[in-house]
Amino acid sequence: MNTFFYRNNELYVEEVKIREIAKEIKTPFYLYSRKQIEKNYFEYNSAFASHPHLICYALKANSNIAIGRILAQRDAGVDIVSGGELYRALKSGFPAKKIVYAGVGKTAEEIKLALKKDILMFNVESFAELKLIGQIAQKMKKCAPIAIRVNPGIDPHTHRYTTTGKRENKFGIPLGQVLSACEQACQSKNLELLGLHIHIGSQITVLTPFLKGLSCLLGLAKKLEKRGVKIRYLNLGGGLGIRYKDEKPPTPKELARGYLSLLKDKNYILLLEPGRYIVGNAGILVTKVLYFKDSGKKKFIIVDAGMTELIRPLLYDAYHEILPIKKKDGKKIIADVVGPICESADYFAQGRILPACKPDELLAVLCVGAYGFSMSSTYNSRPRVAEVLVDGENWEIIHKRESYADLIRREKTT
Repeated sequence: MNTFFYRNNELYVEEVKIREIAKEIKTPFYLYSRKQIEKNYFEYNSAFASHPHLICYALKANSNIAIGRILAQRDAGVDIVSGGELYRALKSGFPAKKIVYAGVGKTAEEIKLALKKDILMFNVESFAELKLIGQIAQKMKKCAPIAIRVNPGIDPHTHRYTTTGKRENKFGIPLGQVLSACEQACQSKNLELLGLHIHIGSQITVLTPFLKGLSCLLGLAKKLEKRGVKIRYLNLGGGLGIRYKDEKPPTPKELARGYLSLLKDKNYILLLEPGRYIVGNAGILVTKVLYFKDSGKKKFIIVDAGMTELIRPLLYDAYHEILPIKKKDGKKIIADVVGPICESADYFAQGRILPACKPDELLAVLCVGAYGFSMSSTYNSRPRVAEVLVDGENWEIIHKRESYADLIRREKTT
Protein backbone atom coordinates (compact mmCIF):
# COMPACT_ATOMS: atom_id res chain seq x y z
CA MET A 1 0.00 0.00 0.00
CA ASN A 2 2.54 2.56 -1.11
CA THR A 3 0.05 5.44 -1.20
CA PHE A 4 -0.63 4.90 2.52
CA PHE A 5 2.42 5.78 4.61
CA TYR A 6 3.64 7.42 7.81
CA ARG A 7 5.06 10.93 7.76
CA ASN A 8 6.23 12.35 11.10
CA ASN A 9 4.41 9.43 12.78
CA GLU A 10 1.07 10.40 11.18
CA LEU A 11 -0.63 8.07 8.70
CA TYR A 12 -1.23 9.69 5.32
CA VAL A 13 -3.02 8.66 2.15
CA GLU A 14 -1.34 10.31 -0.82
CA GLU A 15 -0.86 13.90 0.38
CA VAL A 16 -3.67 13.97 2.94
CA LYS A 17 -3.30 13.44 6.68
CA ILE A 18 -5.97 10.89 7.61
CA ARG A 19 -6.55 12.51 10.98
CA GLU A 20 -7.70 15.70 9.22
CA ILE A 21 -10.39 13.78 7.34
CA ALA A 22 -11.53 12.12 10.56
CA LYS A 23 -11.95 15.55 12.15
CA GLU A 24 -14.50 16.49 9.52
CA ILE A 25 -16.50 13.31 9.14
CA LYS A 26 -17.70 10.79 11.66
CA THR A 27 -15.96 7.47 12.11
CA PRO A 28 -16.04 4.77 10.94
CA PHE A 29 -15.50 5.43 7.25
CA TYR A 30 -13.89 3.83 4.22
CA LEU A 31 -11.00 5.69 2.63
CA TYR A 32 -9.65 5.01 -0.88
CA SER A 33 -6.63 6.17 -2.85
CA ARG A 34 -7.28 7.09 -6.46
CA LYS A 35 -3.57 6.84 -7.26
CA GLN A 36 -3.37 3.28 -5.91
CA ILE A 37 -6.42 2.19 -7.94
CA GLU A 38 -4.90 3.63 -11.11
CA LYS A 39 -1.49 2.11 -10.37
CA ASN A 40 -2.97 -1.35 -9.84
CA TYR A 41 -5.03 -1.16 -13.02
CA PHE A 42 -2.13 0.05 -15.16
CA GLU A 43 0.10 -2.69 -13.74
CA TYR A 44 -2.42 -5.38 -14.69
CA ASN A 45 -3.25 -3.90 -18.07
CA SER A 46 0.36 -3.32 -19.13
CA ALA A 47 1.33 -6.88 -18.16
CA PHE A 48 -0.80 -8.16 -21.07
CA ALA A 49 0.15 -5.40 -23.51
CA SER A 50 1.71 -7.81 -26.02
CA HIS A 51 -1.53 -9.72 -26.56
CA PRO A 52 -5.05 -8.54 -27.56
CA HIS A 53 -6.99 -8.28 -24.31
CA LEU A 54 -9.55 -6.42 -22.23
CA ILE A 55 -9.36 -5.98 -18.46
CA CYS A 56 -12.92 -6.35 -17.15
CA TYR A 57 -12.98 -5.02 -13.59
CA ALA A 58 -15.01 -7.28 -11.28
CA LEU A 59 -17.56 -4.77 -10.04
CA LYS A 60 -18.60 -6.91 -7.07
CA ALA A 61 -15.27 -6.12 -5.38
CA ASN A 62 -16.27 -2.47 -4.97
CA SER A 63 -19.21 -1.13 -6.92
CA ASN A 64 -19.04 2.55 -5.96
CA ILE A 65 -19.79 4.62 -9.07
CA ALA A 66 -16.85 6.98 -8.48
CA ILE A 67 -14.42 4.05 -8.44
CA GLY A 68 -16.04 2.48 -11.49
CA ARG A 69 -15.74 5.81 -13.30
CA ILE A 70 -11.97 5.93 -12.67
CA LEU A 71 -11.59 2.59 -14.44
CA ALA A 72 -14.13 3.27 -17.19
CA GLN A 73 -12.24 6.46 -18.07
CA ARG A 74 -9.12 4.33 -18.53
CA ASP A 75 -10.86 2.10 -21.09
CA ALA A 76 -11.45 -0.86 -18.77
CA GLY A 77 -14.31 -3.25 -19.27
CA VAL A 78 -16.40 -4.61 -16.43
CA ASP A 79 -17.52 -8.00 -15.11
CA ILE A 80 -21.01 -7.97 -13.58
CA VAL A 81 -23.19 -10.55 -11.83
CA SER A 82 -26.61 -8.90 -11.45
CA GLY A 83 -29.07 -6.46 -12.94
CA GLY A 84 -28.12 -3.97 -10.24
CA GLU A 85 -24.48 -4.21 -11.24
CA LEU A 86 -25.46 -3.69 -14.88
CA TYR A 87 -27.22 -0.50 -13.81
CA ARG A 88 -24.19 0.62 -11.80
CA ALA A 89 -21.77 -0.25 -14.58
CA LEU A 90 -23.66 1.88 -17.10
CA LYS A 91 -23.96 4.75 -14.61
CA SER A 92 -20.19 4.54 -14.08
CA GLY A 93 -19.61 5.05 -17.79
CA PHE A 94 -18.62 1.56 -18.91
CA PRO A 95 -19.71 1.03 -22.53
CA ALA A 96 -22.24 -1.78 -22.89
CA LYS A 97 -19.91 -3.47 -25.40
CA LYS A 98 -17.32 -3.84 -22.62
CA ILE A 99 -19.69 -5.56 -20.17
CA VAL A 100 -19.55 -9.30 -19.50
CA TYR A 101 -22.30 -10.84 -17.40
CA ALA A 102 -21.72 -13.93 -15.22
CA GLY A 103 -23.72 -15.48 -12.36
CA VAL A 104 -25.63 -18.71 -11.89
CA GLY A 105 -29.02 -17.13 -11.22
CA LYS A 106 -29.72 -14.57 -13.92
CA THR A 107 -33.44 -13.81 -14.02
CA ALA A 108 -35.50 -13.35 -17.19
CA GLU A 109 -35.84 -9.64 -16.41
CA GLU A 110 -32.07 -9.25 -16.02
CA ILE A 111 -31.40 -11.11 -19.27
CA LYS A 112 -33.90 -8.92 -21.14
CA LEU A 113 -32.29 -5.75 -19.81
CA ALA A 114 -28.78 -6.90 -20.73
CA LEU A 115 -29.91 -7.85 -24.24
CA LYS A 116 -31.64 -4.50 -24.63
CA LYS A 117 -28.42 -2.72 -23.65
CA ASP A 118 -26.35 -4.84 -26.11
CA ILE A 119 -23.67 -6.04 -23.69
CA LEU A 120 -20.53 -7.78 -24.94
CA MET A 121 -21.61 -11.24 -23.77
CA PHE A 122 -23.24 -13.46 -21.17
CA ASN A 123 -21.12 -16.06 -19.40
CA VAL A 124 -23.59 -18.96 -19.42
CA GLU A 125 -23.50 -21.24 -16.38
CA SER A 126 -26.07 -23.98 -17.08
CA PHE A 127 -28.08 -25.67 -19.83
CA ALA A 128 -31.26 -24.18 -18.39
CA GLU A 129 -29.80 -20.68 -18.64
CA LEU A 130 -28.63 -21.37 -22.18
CA LYS A 131 -32.18 -22.31 -23.14
CA LEU A 132 -33.73 -19.29 -21.42
CA ILE A 133 -31.35 -16.79 -23.04
CA GLY A 134 -32.14 -18.30 -26.45
CA GLN A 135 -35.90 -18.08 -25.84
CA ILE A 136 -35.73 -14.47 -24.67
CA ALA A 137 -33.48 -13.49 -27.59
CA GLN A 138 -35.92 -15.08 -30.01
CA LYS A 139 -38.84 -13.09 -28.58
CA MET A 140 -36.77 -9.92 -28.77
CA LYS A 141 -35.64 -10.78 -32.32
CA LYS A 142 -32.02 -10.61 -31.23
CA CYS A 143 -28.97 -12.83 -31.34
CA ALA A 144 -27.53 -13.13 -27.84
CA PRO A 145 -23.71 -13.13 -27.57
CA ILE A 146 -22.53 -15.81 -25.14
CA ALA A 147 -19.54 -17.61 -23.70
CA ILE A 148 -19.80 -20.94 -21.93
CA ARG A 149 -18.49 -20.85 -18.37
CA VAL A 150 -16.48 -24.01 -17.75
CA ASN A 151 -16.24 -25.73 -14.39
CA PRO A 152 -12.91 -27.53 -14.85
CA GLY A 153 -12.67 -29.30 -11.51
CA ILE A 154 -9.50 -27.41 -10.53
CA ASP A 155 -8.55 -26.80 -6.88
CA PRO A 156 -7.25 -23.22 -6.61
CA HIS A 157 -5.90 -23.79 -3.07
CA THR A 158 -7.80 -20.93 -1.51
CA HIS A 159 -10.55 -20.59 1.13
CA ARG A 160 -13.41 -22.99 0.51
CA TYR A 161 -15.91 -20.13 0.34
CA THR A 162 -13.95 -18.43 -2.46
CA THR A 163 -13.40 -21.57 -4.52
CA THR A 164 -15.53 -21.58 -7.68
CA GLY A 165 -13.99 -24.11 -10.08
CA LYS A 166 -14.21 -27.42 -8.21
CA ARG A 167 -16.77 -30.06 -9.19
CA GLU A 168 -18.79 -29.50 -6.02
CA ASN A 169 -19.15 -25.77 -6.69
CA LYS A 170 -22.33 -24.33 -8.19
CA PHE A 171 -20.56 -22.34 -10.89
CA GLY A 172 -20.19 -23.16 -14.57
CA ILE A 173 -20.94 -26.18 -16.75
CA PRO A 174 -19.01 -29.36 -15.88
CA LEU A 175 -16.05 -29.97 -18.17
CA GLY A 176 -17.50 -33.16 -19.63
CA GLN A 177 -20.67 -31.35 -20.71
CA VAL A 178 -19.13 -28.22 -22.23
CA LEU A 179 -18.89 -29.46 -25.83
CA SER A 180 -22.54 -30.47 -25.71
CA ALA A 181 -23.48 -26.99 -24.45
CA CYS A 182 -21.43 -25.41 -27.25
CA GLU A 183 -23.15 -27.63 -29.79
CA GLN A 184 -26.58 -26.57 -28.54
CA ALA A 185 -25.56 -22.92 -28.70
CA CYS A 186 -24.34 -23.27 -32.30
CA GLN A 187 -27.61 -24.90 -33.34
CA SER A 188 -29.62 -21.89 -32.16
CA LYS A 189 -30.27 -18.99 -34.52
CA ASN A 190 -30.61 -16.69 -31.53
CA LEU A 191 -27.30 -17.48 -29.82
CA GLU A 192 -23.81 -16.50 -30.93
CA LEU A 193 -21.03 -18.50 -29.29
CA LEU A 194 -18.16 -16.05 -28.86
CA GLY A 195 -15.98 -17.66 -26.26
CA LEU A 196 -15.17 -19.85 -23.29
CA HIS A 197 -15.00 -18.58 -19.72
CA ILE A 198 -13.32 -19.84 -16.58
CA HIS A 199 -13.06 -18.42 -13.07
CA ILE A 200 -11.76 -20.87 -10.49
CA GLY A 201 -11.73 -18.78 -7.32
CA SER A 202 -10.57 -15.71 -5.47
CA GLN A 203 -7.44 -14.76 -3.49
CA ILE A 204 -5.37 -17.36 -5.33
CA THR A 205 -1.69 -17.11 -4.40
CA VAL A 206 -0.07 -19.75 -6.63
CA LEU A 207 0.33 -19.76 -10.40
CA THR A 208 -0.35 -23.40 -11.24
CA PRO A 209 -4.19 -23.36 -10.99
CA PHE A 210 -4.36 -20.40 -13.39
CA LEU A 211 -2.22 -22.21 -15.96
CA LYS A 212 -4.28 -25.37 -15.60
CA GLY A 213 -7.38 -23.30 -16.31
CA LEU A 214 -5.98 -21.82 -19.52
CA SER A 215 -4.77 -25.24 -20.68
CA CYS A 216 -8.27 -26.55 -20.15
CA LEU A 217 -9.80 -23.78 -22.30
CA LEU A 218 -7.22 -24.22 -25.04
CA GLY A 219 -7.98 -27.94 -25.20
CA LEU A 220 -11.69 -27.23 -25.53
CA ALA A 221 -11.08 -24.55 -28.16
CA LYS A 222 -9.08 -27.00 -30.29
CA LYS A 223 -11.83 -29.62 -30.05
CA LEU A 224 -14.37 -27.00 -31.13
CA GLU A 225 -12.19 -25.95 -34.07
CA LYS A 226 -12.18 -29.55 -35.28
CA ARG A 227 -15.99 -29.32 -35.27
CA GLY A 228 -15.88 -26.13 -37.31
CA VAL A 229 -16.48 -23.74 -34.41
CA LYS A 230 -13.99 -20.87 -34.01
CA ILE A 231 -13.78 -19.22 -30.60
CA ARG A 232 -12.83 -15.53 -30.50
CA TYR A 233 -12.59 -14.89 -26.75
CA LEU A 234 -10.90 -16.75 -23.92
CA ASN A 235 -12.13 -15.32 -20.63
CA LEU A 236 -9.68 -16.33 -17.90
CA GLY A 237 -11.59 -14.71 -15.05
CA GLY A 238 -9.88 -13.12 -12.07
CA GLY A 239 -8.81 -14.35 -8.68
CA LEU A 240 -5.22 -13.11 -8.43
CA GLY A 241 -4.49 -12.71 -4.74
CA ILE A 242 -3.02 -9.76 -2.88
CA ARG A 243 -0.83 -9.60 0.19
CA TYR A 244 -2.83 -9.33 3.42
CA LYS A 245 -0.17 -10.77 5.72
CA ASP A 246 2.72 -12.93 4.50
CA GLU A 247 1.28 -14.25 1.23
CA LYS A 248 3.48 -14.07 -1.86
CA PRO A 249 1.03 -14.19 -4.78
CA PRO A 250 2.22 -13.97 -8.39
CA THR A 251 2.47 -10.48 -9.84
CA PRO A 252 0.38 -9.56 -12.91
CA LYS A 253 3.61 -9.77 -14.94
CA GLU A 254 4.26 -13.31 -13.71
CA LEU A 255 0.65 -14.25 -14.42
CA ALA A 256 0.86 -12.81 -17.94
CA ARG A 257 4.19 -14.51 -18.59
CA GLY A 258 2.67 -17.84 -17.58
CA TYR A 259 -0.45 -17.39 -19.67
CA LEU A 260 1.36 -16.13 -22.76
CA SER A 261 3.87 -18.98 -22.64
CA LEU A 262 0.90 -21.28 -23.31
CA LEU A 263 -0.95 -18.99 -25.69
CA LYS A 264 0.75 -18.71 -29.07
CA ASP A 265 -2.35 -17.80 -31.08
CA LYS A 266 -2.95 -14.04 -31.02
CA ASN A 267 -6.28 -14.52 -32.75
CA TYR A 268 -7.75 -15.22 -29.32
CA ILE A 269 -8.77 -12.09 -27.43
CA LEU A 270 -8.13 -12.48 -23.71
CA LEU A 271 -10.64 -11.23 -21.16
CA LEU A 272 -9.40 -10.89 -17.58
CA GLU A 273 -11.59 -10.09 -14.58
CA PRO A 274 -9.52 -8.76 -11.65
CA GLY A 275 -11.37 -7.10 -8.80
CA ARG A 276 -9.48 -7.56 -5.55
CA TYR A 277 -6.14 -6.81 -7.22
CA ILE A 278 -7.41 -3.46 -8.53
CA VAL A 279 -9.00 -2.09 -5.35
CA GLY A 280 -8.04 -4.34 -2.42
CA ASN A 281 -4.98 -2.50 -1.19
CA ALA A 282 -6.38 0.88 -2.28
CA GLY A 283 -8.73 1.13 0.70
CA ILE A 284 -8.66 1.26 4.49
CA LEU A 285 -11.33 1.38 7.16
CA VAL A 286 -10.83 4.15 9.71
CA THR A 287 -12.32 3.38 13.11
CA LYS A 288 -12.23 4.95 16.57
CA VAL A 289 -11.46 3.22 19.86
CA LEU A 290 -14.47 3.35 22.16
CA TYR A 291 -13.31 1.35 25.18
CA PHE A 292 -10.48 -0.78 26.50
CA LYS A 293 -11.63 -3.83 28.44
CA ASP A 294 -9.64 -6.39 30.44
CA SER A 295 -11.69 -9.46 31.33
CA GLY A 296 -8.87 -11.06 33.26
CA LYS A 297 -8.55 -13.72 30.59
CA LYS A 298 -8.45 -11.44 27.56
CA LYS A 299 -7.92 -7.83 26.65
CA PHE A 300 -10.33 -6.17 24.24
CA ILE A 301 -10.00 -3.02 22.16
CA ILE A 302 -13.59 -2.10 21.37
CA VAL A 303 -13.98 0.09 18.27
CA ASP A 304 -16.91 1.81 16.57
CA ALA A 305 -16.72 -0.32 13.39
CA GLY A 306 -17.81 -3.92 13.31
CA MET A 307 -18.87 -6.86 11.17
CA THR A 308 -21.53 -4.63 9.62
CA GLU A 309 -18.72 -2.64 8.03
CA LEU A 310 -16.22 -5.46 7.39
CA ILE A 311 -17.41 -9.06 7.48
CA ARG A 312 -14.32 -10.68 5.95
CA PRO A 313 -12.66 -11.70 9.26
CA LEU A 314 -15.86 -13.48 10.30
CA LEU A 315 -16.74 -14.94 6.90
CA TYR A 316 -13.30 -16.01 5.67
CA ASP A 317 -11.20 -15.94 8.85
CA ALA A 318 -9.37 -13.19 6.97
CA TYR A 319 -6.34 -11.35 8.31
CA HIS A 320 -6.20 -7.56 8.02
CA GLU A 321 -3.30 -5.55 9.38
CA ILE A 322 -4.33 -2.87 11.88
CA LEU A 323 -2.26 0.29 12.36
CA PRO A 324 -2.65 3.32 14.61
CA ILE A 325 -3.30 6.55 12.76
CA LYS A 326 -0.80 8.15 15.12
CA LYS A 327 2.29 5.95 15.42
CA LYS A 328 3.67 5.83 18.94
CA ASP A 329 6.30 4.02 20.92
CA GLY A 330 5.62 2.42 24.24
CA LYS A 331 3.80 -0.53 25.70
CA LYS A 332 2.46 -3.27 23.43
CA ILE A 333 -0.41 -5.52 24.41
CA ILE A 334 -2.00 -8.70 23.09
CA ALA A 335 -5.67 -8.01 22.50
CA ASP A 336 -8.73 -8.74 20.41
CA VAL A 337 -9.99 -5.85 18.30
CA VAL A 338 -13.77 -6.13 18.39
CA GLY A 339 -16.81 -4.16 17.29
CA PRO A 340 -20.09 -3.16 18.95
CA ILE A 341 -22.32 -5.73 17.18
CA CYS A 342 -24.27 -8.23 19.27
CA GLU A 343 -22.36 -11.25 17.95
CA SER A 344 -19.33 -12.99 19.43
CA ALA A 345 -17.98 -13.30 15.87
CA ASP A 346 -17.80 -9.50 15.61
CA TYR A 347 -14.04 -9.02 15.51
CA PHE A 348 -11.27 -7.66 13.30
CA ALA A 349 -8.35 -9.36 15.05
CA GLN A 350 -7.81 -11.93 17.76
CA GLY A 351 -4.73 -12.21 19.91
CA ARG A 352 -3.03 -9.42 17.95
CA ILE A 353 0.06 -7.57 19.25
CA LEU A 354 -0.83 -3.86 19.14
CA PRO A 355 0.11 -0.60 20.82
CA ALA A 356 -1.90 0.04 23.98
CA CYS A 357 -4.93 2.06 22.87
CA LYS A 358 -7.00 4.66 24.64
CA PRO A 359 -10.56 5.81 23.86
CA ASP A 360 -10.85 8.24 20.93
CA GLU A 361 -7.62 7.06 19.31
CA LEU A 362 -7.95 6.15 15.64
CA LEU A 363 -7.02 2.87 13.98
CA ALA A 364 -6.75 1.89 10.31
CA VAL A 365 -7.79 -1.56 9.10
CA LEU A 366 -5.77 -2.16 5.94
CA CYS A 367 -6.50 -3.72 2.53
CA VAL A 368 -10.29 -3.48 2.71
CA GLY A 369 -10.95 -1.81 -0.64
CA ALA A 370 -12.30 -5.09 -2.02
CA TYR A 371 -15.29 -6.82 -0.45
CA GLY A 372 -15.39 -4.32 2.39
CA PHE A 373 -18.11 -1.78 1.83
CA SER A 374 -19.69 -3.90 -0.91
CA MET A 375 -20.46 -6.65 1.65
CA SER A 376 -21.52 -4.28 4.43
CA SER A 377 -24.96 -4.39 6.01
CA THR A 378 -27.37 -2.54 8.29
CA TYR A 379 -27.57 -5.37 10.86
CA ASN A 380 -28.37 -4.04 14.36
CA SER A 381 -29.93 -1.07 12.49
CA ARG A 382 -26.56 0.51 11.87
CA PRO A 383 -26.54 3.00 8.98
CA ARG A 384 -23.94 2.31 6.32
CA VAL A 385 -20.80 4.40 6.67
CA ALA A 386 -19.30 7.05 4.42
CA GLU A 387 -16.81 6.34 1.65
CA VAL A 388 -14.10 8.87 0.87
CA LEU A 389 -11.81 9.10 -2.18
CA VAL A 390 -8.45 10.88 -2.00
CA ASP A 391 -6.79 12.36 -5.07
CA GLY A 392 -3.45 13.97 -4.27
CA GLU A 393 -4.09 16.80 -1.81
CA ASN A 394 -7.86 16.64 -2.26
CA TRP A 395 -10.57 14.36 -0.95
CA GLU A 396 -14.30 13.98 -1.43
CA ILE A 397 -17.13 11.93 0.00
CA ILE A 398 -18.27 9.45 -2.67
CA HIS A 399 -20.93 7.79 -0.52
CA LYS A 400 -22.69 9.80 2.16
CA ARG A 401 -23.12 8.25 5.56
CA GLU A 402 -26.65 6.93 5.87
CA SER A 403 -28.97 8.34 8.52
CA TYR A 404 -31.47 6.66 10.82
CA ALA A 405 -34.17 7.97 8.50
CA ASP A 406 -32.50 6.12 5.62
CA LEU A 407 -32.89 2.87 7.55
CA ILE A 408 -36.69 3.08 7.53
CA ARG A 409 -37.24 5.06 4.34
CA ARG A 410 -38.87 2.15 2.48
CA GLU A 411 -40.83 0.77 5.41
CA LYS A 412 -44.48 1.30 6.30
CA THR A 413 -44.33 3.46 9.40
CA THR A 414 -48.00 4.32 9.92
